[in-house]
Amino acid sequence: MKHDRFHGRIGGATRGCDWNSCGEVGEFRAPGLQSGSSDGPGDYRWFCLEHVRAFNSSYDWFDGMSAEEIWNAQSPMAGWASETRAFRPTAGVDEAPHWADFTDPLEAIASRARIRKPAARKDGRAITPDEARALDALGLPLDADRKALRSRYSEMVRRFHPDRNGGDRSYETRLQGVVEAYQLLRKSSVFAA
Repeated sequence: MKHDRFHGRIGGATRGCDWNSCGEVGEFRAPGLQSGSSDGPGDYRWFCLEHVRAFNSSYDWFDGMSAEEIWNAQSPMAGWASETRAFRPTAGVDEAPHWADFTDPLEAIASRARIRKPAARKDGRAITPDEARALDALGLPLDADRKALRSRYSEMVRRFHPDRNGGDRSYETRLQGVVEAYQLLRKSSVFAA
């Protein structure tokens, strides 16, 4: 597809304009009679520049909708009624993984298995997934004790804080993650004194 200075023009098109009795080349795509659905994108009509302008000036997106449907489509809250994966109560834990986030399908399956597998320490105390992620953020093993937690936190704050690393602010988000992980773990029953 080659685009021209007119937005949407498909250069090198060979189909004719779908306007009645027009002999020009149809280089511009417009919505067809069948709209898109879960079955596919629907069909398109192809027009020349003159007729796509005429089509666009008379096209009514709300044609066939009731007043309530029009109101809902124009509402600034349209679409917010449905839950997205991240905002569901389960946060998408028991759903299929985002395959696009992984280069190998087996990594996606293993990732899902790691989420579902409850972590436990050698002393038998169970660790929540949030605690396991916090330990991972600090680079600590599951069996770390309170002393190792404090030591690792101090080390990472010294490394990432701008006052301690020569003013380098590129590590601020990493520092924030370290602080949040430490705050979660220090209050955890696993690290109770």
